[in-house]
Amino acid sequence: MNSPKHVAGTETPAPTETLCLANARLVLRDEVVSGALTVEAGRIAEIRQGTGVPRGAVDCGGDYVIPGLFELHTDNLERHIEPRPSVDWPHLPAILAHDGELASTGITTVFDALRVGSIHGGKARYDPYARRLADELLALRSENVLRISHFLHLRAEICSETLLEELADFGPEDRVGILSLMDHTPGQRQFRDTTQLKTYIAKKRGLDDAEFEAHVANLKRLQETYGARHEAGAVAEAGRIGAVLASHDDTTADHVETSRAHGVRFAEFPTTLEAAEACREAGIAVMMGAPNVIRGGSHSGNVAAHDLAAAGLLDILSSDYVPSALLYAAFQLAEAWKDLPRAIATVTARPAEVTGLKDRGTLETGKLADLVRVHALGEVPVVRSVWSRGRQVA
Repeated sequence: MNSPKHVAGTETPAPTETLCLANARLVLRDEVVSGALTVEAGRIAEIRQGTGVPRGAVDCGGDYVIPGLFELHTDNLERHIEPRPSVDWPHLPAILAHDGELASTGITTVFDALRVGSIHGGKARYDPYARRLADELLALRSENVLRISHFLHLRAEICSETLLEELADFGPEDRVGILSLMDHTPGQRQFRDTTQLKTYIAKKRGLDDAEFEAHVANLKRLQETYGARHEAGAVAEAGRIGAVLASHDDTTADHVETSRAHGVRFAEFPTTLEAAEACREAGIAVMMGAPNVIRGGSHSGNVAAHDLAAAGLLDILSSDYVPSALLYAAFQLAEAWKDLPRAIATVTARPAEVTGLKDRGTLETGKLADLVRVHALGEVPVVRSVWSRGRQVA
């Protein structure tokens, strides 16, 4: 399995002092225990049970301590660099604001989603930006100013003009952890109902009826012209740069069979129960949106995450477009499943497994000290403190 690559430079160095979180409810892989967790040199050095509070320890007062959260697919960075349509916000402060926002919600490892594949011309044009933004993000990482761990997630738009040219600009040194295969051709997958697409794109790009129809026709033309070549090329590029493959919006068993043949590790937001069941049979992990859990359904009219959870078909959560949704949705799953460790694993251990990051994702000795202290305010989890590699970042 491909695993994310590292580039020159390191995460912010781990603090040298010892940290002890005591009188906490530690959410382990399969159980919750009362105990204390000790951190040395940025890693978990010891876990012991009991309610005692050693001198110098942080008294957690019975709060939960969980592993730092994983975010595999977030549009949040794009929201910061383009807070309004056609508004290009200065990128460095946007990246720092995005980094700080994620840290405040308990996310300590993020795969920043960047679109690759552009469409030139018209009001619905999409210009290249991923290479430049990746350079800026990686430069900030090398300066040791980011609070949490950042990897790249390249969203490969099959229905575009320049996908393979843009992918060629990335290499194994670029810390690309995920490449997802996106086909947003109208009339299938997420936009089987084109009225949903019209509502979305007309609002975002200000298209009238004629402009929308022209946009749809152009997308279908691009898919017919480039679709097969772009899909095969993107799969090959994932292997070249060392990225884990993800599918997007699988709707039918045939979609899932294609994903399996490509070597896809996890499916982002399958739109039907049929697709989720096929993923389980194919050994492909299923990821659903945390906002879907919280809202009780998909804003696009697709399958509800709660239905997949009830059927045992939900493995991973993504905050998608609301970073704070990740922890809240995990606690909602815990209530539905009556199993907090299982629910927390959807935002920690399972995403760590599918992306090949074996050094984090669970509370175990030797693992990175990516930690979140959580207070339960009724059914709502409140982030009290966050540590990334043993350094407090929120």
